[in-house]
Amino acid sequence: MAQAVVPAMQCQVGAKASIRARPAAAGSGGRVWGVRRTGRGTSGLKVRAVSTATTGVVPRLEHLLNMDTKPYTDKIIAEYIWVGGSGIDLRSKSRTISKPVEDPSELPKWNYDGSSTGQAPGTDSEVILYPQAIFKDPFRGGNNILVMCDTYTPAGEPIPTNKRHKAAQIFSDPKVVEQVPWFGIEQEYTLMQKDVSWPLGWPVGGYPGPQGPYYCAVGADKSFGRDISDAHYKACLYAGINISGTNGEVMPGQWEYQVGPSVGIEAGDHIWISRYLLERITEQAGVVLTLDPKPIQGDWNGAGCHTNYSTKSMREAGGFEVIKKAILNLSLRHDLHISAYGEGNERRLTGLHETASIDTFSWGVANRGCSIRVGRDTEAQGKGYLEDRRPASNMDPYVVTGLLAETTILWEPSLEAEALAAKKLALKV
Repeated sequence: MAQAVVPAMQCQVGAKASIRARPAAAGSGGRVWGVRRTGRGTSGLKVRAVSTATTGVVPRLEHLLNMDTKPYTDKIIAEYIWVGGSGIDLRSKSRTISKPVEDPSELPKWNYDGSSTGQAPGTDSEVILYPQAIFKDPFRGGNNILVMCDTYTPAGEPIPTNKRHKAAQIFSDPKVVEQVPWFGIEQEYTLMQKDVSWPLGWPVGGYPGPQGPYYCAVGADKSFGRDISDAHYKACLYAGINISGTNGEVMPGQWEYQVGPSVGIEAGDHIWISRYLLERITEQAGVVLTLDPKPIQGDWNGAGCHTNYSTKSMREAGGFEVIKKAILNLSLRHDLHISAYGEGNERRLTGLHETASIDTFSWGVANRGCSIRVGRDTEAQGKGYLEDRRPASNMDPYVVTGLLAETTILWEPSLEAEALAAKKLALKV
């Protein structure tokens, strides 16, 4: 049985390392170089470059890539990041800033060619970037930063793919601010072999053994891509993302990480930057990241982005009644939420593999086959949170978090619709 060979990758926060190349095992289909680290230092996260060539060019760049510029200049590099025209692709470009900054308001607006990202016509292609959130850059280290931006026309109007703008309006509503909405988002993803578009660790042209041994597993025959998951975990911590955990998922080659609790618009910013970091790390590892909600058809789990959610009222005494009222509202807007919860989600929400059917809204306590799950602790304590299990792995976190807040805090159904929904769901509110 053929076995995929993954380039070795090492990472270390706050370490400045020299490298020693070593060839991969025979039979890898090409010469792939891994790395070994030694030494200590003070710069940022070191995710080692790998080379498929034998010229030694990449190792000779190592000194420049890891160079600490702080002793020589106050200038920093700001990586401006935005969501592209597909609504799921991330784009970025770099800009020199004259000195370190603490707040996005200190950064200049910028522009890019929207005709090259599917966001503007060639005859009027300029799109303006508005800096919105700053994170530390784990790749360049020092005072260098990553900047999450949203996108506008030169006249100051948000372009259609700017989903952050509407979410920010929802989260700035006084009623929403008063409720301090918390989100905990479980981002699942799949790692693919670069040249064959097949999951990492799967035999090329074949299948591994059935699901069961892979979830939270250890061992070379069960866990594939742990270096990438760990490198990403540390990069998120370095950047200031509120990552709370990670684990191997049910399908081999699939992983999950959790971000939160995050308040309001921060949840979307943190998920998008965490995805950017993961794209950069898989780029360096020579592995392809996919957020497809069902990358392999058949008896394999899909990839979701379960969104745990609570308001101040849900977290206080009597909160379970508030949660049940929120579930009623969510049931009445099921079609609206499904339409905004990710492309290709119908391939995942089949009623199998720990999902509910896309066509039917349901809820339950500790039931992972429902649209909305309530935990046993929440039921027992009479307060807590709900889990929306419908969002796909490729969902836009600005859209999902904004919709949850809007539907459960701002939107009020008619009394008749509420009564019918309560009867249908066997809910007493």
